[in-house]
Amino acid sequence: MPLGTVDRTPPPFFKQGTPARTKLWLLSALAVLLMVVDARLQWAAPVRSALALALTPVQWVVLQPVRALQWAGHYFTTLEAAQRDAQEARALLMQQAERAGLVEYLAQENRALRRLLQLRERSAPTALAAEVLHVLPDPYVPGVVIDRGRLHGVSLGAPVLDGFGVLGQVTRVYPATSEVTLLIHRQLAVPVLNTRTGERHLAYGTGQREVPALALRFVPLHTPTEVGDVLVTSGLDGVYPPGLPVGTISHVGTAGGEGFADVQAQPAARVGDAQHVLVLRLPSTDGQPPAPESRP
Repeated sequence: MPLGTVDRTPPPFFKQGTPARTKLWLLSALAVLLMVVDARLQWAAPVRSALALALTPVQWVVLQPVRALQWAGHYFTTLEAAQRDAQEARALLMQQAERAGLVEYLAQENRALRRLLQLRERSAPTALAAEVLHVLPDPYVPGVVIDRGRLHGVSLGAPVLDGFGVLGQVTRVYPATSEVTLLIHRQLAVPVLNTRTGERHLAYGTGQREVPALALRFVPLHTPTEVGDVLVTSGLDGVYPPGLPVGTISHVGTAGGEGFADVQAQPAARVGDAQHVLVLRLPSTDGQPPAPESRP
């Protein structure tokens, strides 16, 4: 075949068309033009609405795996929290059941001990309200005079309280008035109980009016008593009912030259400025009822 008859045109594979860069610029310009026209005329709004409606099922299908993962995560998180709460509730229930069993056991033991010792329920003493008239003029006997006496049912030796604790004891009774010796008197002793340690002591007055205080005598040096311990009546003397506030430990030290500790307490009652008091009328031991209350 002669060379002149050969087609020298390049095959379609090697044909050169519009450059790619030119196409990019043309398409970009067309896109900008369409956006400007759409912003001005809103002609593409129906097209967008139709496309959005047509793509709604596709969007729903695509979102289902995401929603399934979210639901699964929420389910397992809620399940874990519920299991943890149930475990804590079971532990708390077991603790409450243990405490309830202990309380029931202690109640049964208390009833058994009462039956064994043939203890009977203590009757609460009645109280007579009185008012402080004046302070006794005797500087050696700290005391006050109240406006209730024998005619009102006040008896000799009756305990006297104010709104805070034990104030003293009736030492003289007249028809319409009575003398009350304050518990800070040196010769007045009150059997007390340390509510923290359970130890019993005798609290004596120090006789000081300016700085009212009580002293616990014959307390061992290595006593567990600490400052801040609360003292209440023990009831061992048969005069003061048990559980009445007496004072608070204010000092624990070593007495010089003695084998006992120096323990002092601050009275719970307002010894220096009591105005209104209660006189306890305990049931009489001879079976006779206390004297009825009457007005002078």
